[in-house]
Amino acid sequence: MNKYSLIYFLLFSLLITSCKKHKEEYHSITDKIEAESKNYHGVDLSSETFFGDFKMIKISEGEHAFLIPERKGEIKLYACTECHTKPLPKMKGEDVKKAHWNIEIKHAGSQTMNCITCHNSDNMDELTSITGKSIDFNMSYKLCSQCHTKQFDDWKGGAHGKKIGGWAPPRASLTCVNCHNPHNPSFESKWPARFNTQKIEERK
Repeated sequence: MNKYSLIYFLLFSLLITSCKKHKEEYHSITDKIEAESKNYHGVDLSSETFFGDFKMIKISEGEHAFLIPERKGEIKLYACTECHTKPLPKMKGEDVKKAHWNIEIKHAGSQTMNCITCHNSDNMDELTSITGKSIDFNMSYKLCSQCHTKQFDDWKGGAHGKKIGGWAPPRASLTCVNCHNPHNPSFESKWPARFNTQKIEERK
């Protein structure tokens, strides 16, 4: 074996051994992932474990399909037509018990919004869009999406709102009304659980 053949042999030997000096060392992160995932069969974690008392329904919005809580079964006085036996204008002069006397709308100014902005005055079992299209109570997010378009796009993609069961499949997300009171949707400002007096002193 001449000098050059010996050099090539040594370089080749070095190349083979350098890729994996020890059992747990790999040439690249991709090699490591592939090697260590060969016998991986996944986990049995499912978001369904976290549904609790929620009855879920499947929705599709564009390329997004996921589960949301059924709404109508959670409304104490649904169906509304049990009391709203006539369209709202025809009930105005009648002696009817005021069931909603305690609701105060703090969503937008009175020039912009009142009860029939969202509620269908001809059929109180349904909501209504700003163009007069009926919206099922289970799909109330469609009503919110008319004004809150950015939040709606984020919600569809999973960036806004709370996921049930985190990222475990099947995807399940709370809707607008599961977190926000539709008549008073803003959250009150809160101090942190631990008040940082040092920062307050620094800001003086």
